[in-house]
Amino acid sequence: MNQLKNDMENLGIIAPKAVYRNLTPAQLTEMAIARGEGTLSNTGALVVTTGKYTGRSPDDRFVVDTSAVHDDIDWGSVNKPISPEKFDAIYGKVMAYLQGREIFVFDGFAGADDAYHLPVRVINELASQNLFIHQLLLRPTEEQLVSFVPGFTIIAAPGFKCIPDIDGVHSEAAILVHFEKKTVLICGSQYSGEIKKSVFSVMNYLLPKQGVLGMHCSANIGKAGDTALFFGLSGTGKTTLSADPDRYLIGDDEHGWSDNGIFNIEGGCYAKCINLSKENEPQIWDAIKFGALVENVVMDPLTREFDFADGSLTENTRVGYPVDFIPGCVIPGVGSHPKTIIFLTADAFGVIPPISKLDKNQAMYHFVSGYTSKLAGTERGITEPQTTFSTCFGAPFLPLPASLYAEMLGKKIEEHDANVYLVNTGWAGGKYGVGSRMKLRYTRAMVSAALNGELEKAEFALDPIFNVMVPRSCPGVPDEFLSQRAMWKDDAAYEATAKDLASRFQKNFQKYKDMPKSIVEAGPKAE
Repeated sequence: MNQLKNDMENLGIIAPKAVYRNLTPAQLTEMAIARGEGTLSNTGALVVTTGKYTGRSPDDRFVVDTSAVHDDIDWGSVNKPISPEKFDAIYGKVMAYLQGREIFVFDGFAGADDAYHLPVRVINELASQNLFIHQLLLRPTEEQLVSFVPGFTIIAAPGFKCIPDIDGVHSEAAILVHFEKKTVLICGSQYSGEIKKSVFSVMNYLLPKQGVLGMHCSANIGKAGDTALFFGLSGTGKTTLSADPDRYLIGDDEHGWSDNGIFNIEGGCYAKCINLSKENEPQIWDAIKFGALVENVVMDPLTREFDFADGSLTENTRVGYPVDFIPGCVIPGVGSHPKTIIFLTADAFGVIPPISKLDKNQAMYHFVSGYTSKLAGTERGITEPQTTFSTCFGAPFLPLPASLYAEMLGKKIEEHDANVYLVNTGWAGGKYGVGSRMKLRYTRAMVSAALNGELEKAEFALDPIFNVMVPRSCPGVPDEFLSQRAMWKDDAAYEATAKDLASRFQKNFQKYKDMPKSIVEAGPKAE
């Protein structure tokens, strides 16, 4: 404990009221309730509201620009620079703010493969956020705790509000990543996803330098030992589709791909809860129990029962829980090289085929494009789906140039001869507001057919606009559901909408100046 006190003082946290290290979920839940941070649901889960910040705030994220990292970082709208002097000034204020307060410390790891794991220390102002990260990262053994030395430190103080005009930031919230000092500072936002994604961003900086690809994807394993990856932005179905009762979950969101195979960066899951049902997502439903942290889900004040259909606080309702709340999860979270890779997109235009097979060039085109529609609530200010192209299906979490990650994936696909599919979990039969959301049971059937090899037996036809191969049949799915054109009532409207989206793909891809011609020509055709 003396070492911990010294560590806190070295960080600048002087005279805290108390410092609690690696408390159990039960202790953290009790303290959160006693401190007025949340309440218990009828399932035993801790339920909190996070105020005005109910999703990630990308405009408030900055990377400290130092000579040691300046040439590494892909500067721009995602990785915005802030000076070391501004960081130090805000850091000093946060340290002063934490004086006299209870401090919650979690020491754990990111990276289930011991060859690449990172010791991470997370310091929280709130017991509830410490519970979250306790469940989301890899939990250490007693022996590991004795010799624990943090490789990166994350300090989350949601009660501290920045002053933009003085602090040089965008709003009262700020997420500041200092790679040289191995520190992340999170101010003003109680949304726990900021902590989780900060760890991911750090790993996406460190892992490629070790020859490992960091990926914004979920992963699971079949009974035959076959690994599958599911790429996609938040809300596209990574967590839902990877939580498959017929397969074993490695992880739901963040992974590394090394020469050894796949490994989970995390030790927990962070699932969306909006319109959650026991019928469609039984594993996630059952995981909402004691030890889980639920954010912004409305409850009946008397029965404490959840109303998962109520999005009045946010559409981005969430639950965090340890991966071992999912039956049959893989511990430790490692797997073989993947046999199947699935790109998930939530297409608000309602024209991307429900499922299509991609060759290597098509796979690279769609991975680099990273098309989806940002769903309501995932980020602040998003109230309805918006078209976006997020390179590598994870641009907000990639500190290095996107081409680096894309080249690494292309080599992995070729080296391990993986099958790649594009799956649309968005709209069918019309664009958002006209058509309807894809039926989950059909999407599950298509994914299952891709994973078990049944889809390889189907006859495929070229979609002339999107330039991908679409199966004419799939077990468990009506044939007409495999064709977006067939599901639209107005063929001319479909044609115009599909060509509109194809032209957006082409326009977006123009920014990749040095892309090989074979990859450029693998994309959609607007004419």
